[in-house]
Amino acid sequence: MNYHFLIVDGRHGNDLSSKLRDALPDYDLTILVTADCQEALHLASTHHPSVIFFDMCLPGINGIDFLSAAKKIDHAVSVIMTTSCGNVSDTIETIKHGAFDYLTMPTNIDLFKQVVRKALECNILNRRIRYLHSTKDLDRSEHGEDVMIGSSPKMMEIWKLIGKIADNDATILIEGESGTGKELLAKAIYSHSSRNTKPFLAINCAAMPEALLESELFGHEKGAFTDAHQRRIGKFEHCNGGTILLDEISEMSMISQSKLLRVLENQEFERVGGNTTIKTNVRVIASTNANLMDAVLKKTFRLDLYHRLKGVTINLPPLRERPEDITILIDLFCRIFSVRYGKRIQGVSARASDYLHKCPWNGNIRELKNAIGSAVATAQGEILRLEDILQGKPEMPDPRMNVMEPNEYYAYFVKLLEPRVEAYHPDSIGNLYQQVCQGLEKASIELALKKNGNNQVLTAKMLGISRNTLRNRIDRYSLEQGSEQRSLT
Repeated sequence: MNYHFLIVDGRHGNDLSSKLRDALPDYDLTILVTADCQEALHLASTHHPSVIFFDMCLPGINGIDFLSAAKKIDHAVSVIMTTSCGNVSDTIETIKHGAFDYLTMPTNIDLFKQVVRKALECNILNRRIRYLHSTKDLDRSEHGEDVMIGSSPKMMEIWKLIGKIADNDATILIEGESGTGKELLAKAIYSHSSRNTKPFLAINCAAMPEALLESELFGHEKGAFTDAHQRRIGKFEHCNGGTILLDEISEMSMISQSKLLRVLENQEFERVGGNTTIKTNVRVIASTNANLMDAVLKKTFRLDLYHRLKGVTINLPPLRERPEDITILIDLFCRIFSVRYGKRIQGVSARASDYLHKCPWNGNIRELKNAIGSAVATAQGEILRLEDILQGKPEMPDPRMNVMEPNEYYAYFVKLLEPRVEAYHPDSIGNLYQQVCQGLEKASIELALKKNGNNQVLTAKMLGISRNTLRNRIDRYSLEQGSEQRSLT
């Protein structure tokens, strides 16, 4: 593939051009050189370079103004600022406004190669995961399920960080609410790493009991436990040389945590029921929608493992903190589901767009995607109307009705319980307290499970309890069985 580089420099243009070819000998490069800022912007709009070098010493336009203009043309372009006239502080200031990096001329050749390669990798990553302001110029065939897209400043910072860390072996912790795209982000890191020819495996630590998770990760020997009829290779052994994603790592048991810590520190482990130490070479990416420090304080997560994981931490923002991305996500999902359902959806109406932008999207991108998918499936025309969006989604509730204040709960329960209390005879021994507590607990958990489609991770988060506590209450009140029975009637 041919990559375009634009050098905006009147004094060092030829030198930079020569250095570029030396730094990227295996790449097919087209290098454009100019000392005119307006011509540079024209070249940026016609050739869409992957990387731009801009000399901060050029007269006529300052670095921030040029950077802003270039980013309006192509938000994904990596801009490297160069200076040889001593204004390093101004150059550094451009980093805050979106420049990829800066170089002082003449530059160290090794540093130059490192910066250039990272800038190009970051640009390739941005384009591959559709980091664009608009999808109108993209073919529908280019879109699929594994697409991340965004144009907000917070996402730009994440893409830049990924460009810097993708090709090393640093352990990464991805934090973010459910539905923000943590697994897609992990796949993007993997696909741009030197390990992308080796396996990528994802394990949901919340989806299986402790014994099964330990066997899944580390494998087991024949006879290690009931039904262990033969030796089984675990994911860490299978994924040797590749990358493993540990999703919802906060739900991992303390025993499994200790084994994971050993893998991270020494790249070795034993199978369940075995004594042979097995060496592996695996990059670990962990993700969580919980606050791991809170789990540490509650003694459900190891402090040493927490510090080992958080070397590189990526905080994936919820959709409500990146409203700039809602429009482009709507367009993306309309395209995806139009292809899937054989429709020709061209967009959404003004009323539907206004509604979608005002929704809180507590389920984040996943919830928005499901809403658009349902609307496209049932829509009759080529424009999604508000009625289509509301087909599978209730009217937006009044935010004031979402949460009751403590005093309001108190008054509500007093009114509810007063007749029961009055009915008790002073000489009798009752169990009102136990009945009320158990009834309230059962009802709260049952309703939360129903609300979240029996997803225990989301239910535990909604209720503010641990996953283990939720499992215990589900067993105590036979809620899982009850929900399954209701679904069959």
